Amino acid sequence: MNMKKIWLGIPLLSLLALPTIAQDKQEKEDKEESRVENAGKVLQEILNAPDSIPQDVLDKADCVVILPSVLKFAIGFGGSYGRGVMTCRGGDSFRGPWGPPTMMALEGGSAGLQLGGNATDFVLLLMSPRSAKSMLASKVKLGGDASAAAGPVGRTASAESDVALRAEILSYSRARGLFAGISLEGSTLRADNNANKKLYGKEIMASEIVFKHAAQVPPSAKTLLATLQKASPKNKSNAK
Repeated sequence: MNMKKIWLGIPLLSLLALPTIAQDKQEKEDKEESRVENAGKVLQEILNAPDSIPQDVLDKADCVVILPSVLKFAIGFGGSYGRGVMTCRGGDSFRGPWGPPTMMALEGGSAGLQLGGNATDFVLLLMSPRSAKSMLASKVKLGGDASAAAGPVGRTASAESDVALRAEILSYSRARGLFAGISLEGSTLRADNNANKKLYGKEIMASEIVFKHAAQVPPSAKTLLATLQKASPKNKSNAK
């Protein structure tokens, strides 16, 4: 083949590839946007249910993690894989309004996750500044690096219960229309900074989103933040 034709063909192939590259980039961005939107819908549905997360517990949470449609399997000790978002109350002491979300990843497993392979929605409440700051800085093993427990269920349940007082993270699940507290001990939760880059269009760390106001609230997060701001506008935990 004539070398001149080969060299002429390379720029043409590059130009033809550009729309595909742009499309892939847009699809990745749309995927993160959809995940944030879905997290908002899931939380809205759960908080509107007649008997879900106790108001007193939600009012004392510093951050909320929503993991829609976590995939679980029941081989051996079970396992899980899920992606979602975390949003925290503003400021170093978590006393301000709910802020922009950071993308999160749930991995690992334990005996408590053997739910027969169904996709389940999870909501985790971070009840201490230490648990929130640790999760923003590195991978956290639930039940190891941070104490975790199944959260109390029912509008009138108290955050002063033994379970709520002992645990830094309270976990809930919703599967097949049923809502309950469930233990996630053995799983790990971490910030997904690659997904943050796709969502916000720039390199940005989870801690910068939460503590340094380095990102604007994306349109996809409006339902999520509006739902939380309406349900729990003020942090009612003891001064931190």
